[in-house]
Amino acid sequence: MWRQRQYLKAGRVVKEEEEYAYYVTSAEPAAYSVEKLLEIIHGHWDAVENGSHHRRDVTLGEDASRIAKDEGRNGAHVMATLRNLTLGLFEWQKHRGEVQGYVPGWRRQMDGQQAVMLLKRAA
Repeated sequence: MWRQRQYLKAGRVVKEEEEYAYYVTSAEPAAYSVEKLLEIIHGHWDAVENGSHHRRDVTLGEDASRIAKDEGRNGAHVMATLRNLTLGLFEWQKHRGEVQGYVPGWRRQMDGQQAVMLLKRAA
């Protein structure tokens, strides 16, 4: 699939990119039109963005963090990974019936030593 992207700043195009994007599917080639495949791909990535990013922002204040600005892109990636780990550990404990409620309350109740012990149990 050929893809064109435009990066905007203050409503103006500041950068343009064009590239081939490759996607793998188990669908038969004639099963979907190009338009339908594009819709499916957009739907998938929209769910990823709205699911994980929205949760990281609402429960862990990701968008308010200044790490990307102060520490650079690597720091932001590390913190996103740690936030994903936090959400994953919460969901794991919730699935096992060990915790109830929501992430902010769970997070406030845990100290560093408890977090390390939880990581050891999960491994």
